[in-house]
Amino acid sequence: MTDSTSRSRTIMVVGGGISGITAAVEAAEAGHDVVLIEKTPTLGGRVAQMNRYFPKLCHPTCGLEINYQRIKKSKRIKLFTMSTVEAVKGGSHGYTVTVKTAPRHVKPNCTACGDCGQAATSEVANPFNYNLDKVKAAYLPHTMAFPMRYVVDPSVVGTDEGRAIAAACKVGAVDLDEQEKSFDIEVGAIVWATGWRPYPAQNLTAYRWADLPNVVTNVEMERLASPDGPTKGRIVRPSDGAVPKRVALIQCAGSRDLNHLPYCSRICCLASMKHAAYVREQIADATVDVYYIDLRAHDKLESFIHRIQRDPQVRFIKSKPSRIEPGAGDNPMVCGENTLTRDIYAEPYDLVVLATGMQPSTAEGKMPSFDGDVDDYGFIFSDGEAISAGVASGPLDVSMSVQSATAAALKAIRAVTVAR
Repeated sequence: MTDSTSRSRTIMVVGGGISGITAAVEAAEAGHDVVLIEKTPTLGGRVAQMNRYFPKLCHPTCGLEINYQRIKKSKRIKLFTMSTVEAVKGGSHGYTVTVKTAPRHVKPNCTACGDCGQAATSEVANPFNYNLDKVKAAYLPHTMAFPMRYVVDPSVVGTDEGRAIAAACKVGAVDLDEQEKSFDIEVGAIVWATGWRPYPAQNLTAYRWADLPNVVTNVEMERLASPDGPTKGRIVRPSDGAVPKRVALIQCAGSRDLNHLPYCSRICCLASMKHAAYVREQIADATVDVYYIDLRAHDKLESFIHRIQRDPQVRFIKSKPSRIEPGAGDNPMVCGENTLTRDIYAEPYDLVVLATGMQPSTAEGKMPSFDGDVDDYGFIFSDGEAISAGVASGPLDVSMSVQSATAAALKAIRAVTVAR
């Protein structure tokens, strides 16, 4: 890097979830070239995996499709999927960023016809559905994928199946020889919109998520309720496909706990209220028990909790269950003490949903060195040269993430236009 006058006006956005998309389109529409980096095959992040989201309980495609159209129409946004930032060099006068791209084995001329998927015979775990089901080794990540382009799993490269997949493509889009590649790019500012991951439920050993099939997490519940999920939107027990009539929602599963996540993840209470609504909408005779420390909602969303509280088939139990035990017929049994009555309980349920919290993706320890700091929990401080957006900066819901991303775009624009 030389001096401030030679600073690149290109802005890099790392992360293609709702925050990264927002920051990218806002910066591009303000007249700046943007490089958008996403580690998965498609944009949308965690929001794309939801069934509905607040405040209007819309399907995610409502908001995402608008932004996808903005990206399609923009000549200033360059998108790299299946890509990660490997290294960052530079400082106040700009950065040289090394980006690594994993092979997709499908070229941009893919028409998403599905012939390659029909030729595939083996199956792999489906990450979009949190591995609740499987997809063919040549697959479209999901029905509203952007870019609308297939992926070939590397497990079939060099096999007869792989060759059959390639032969099935009428436009020659399958490239089984594609290799991992790296390249450097000069940018004037970086927006870190690296998002979050659900706190690993396997760490909550007392709740037995790893070995009780009818204990699921809140993000898995979103996929069970989603029309394009593993059960086509039917909320059923994973063990046998039966409709659950007794459902437990356990709040703060790992959050506000010094052994796991010491902080409140902001979204969990309202997400559980939403899950109670999902169950009651689908299953008229179902009952739902909500185990909570206390209930937290912000702004106008307080009314949604009151709506659920008025449902006579939803019961609120002030307690943090101590453990979950296996019961009869694959029914998990929730055990603990009612904080208000001091009664000891052991309640059997058809399905238990754990409200696991939000952990920053930076907690995975794969963040390259950059000109910024993270707090004790791994969230990025947006101080000085570091610019963070959305949940990379702290627990936020979707609307707050969009606001944060707009602010981050403005900060990035200022960084590349104001002489230093």
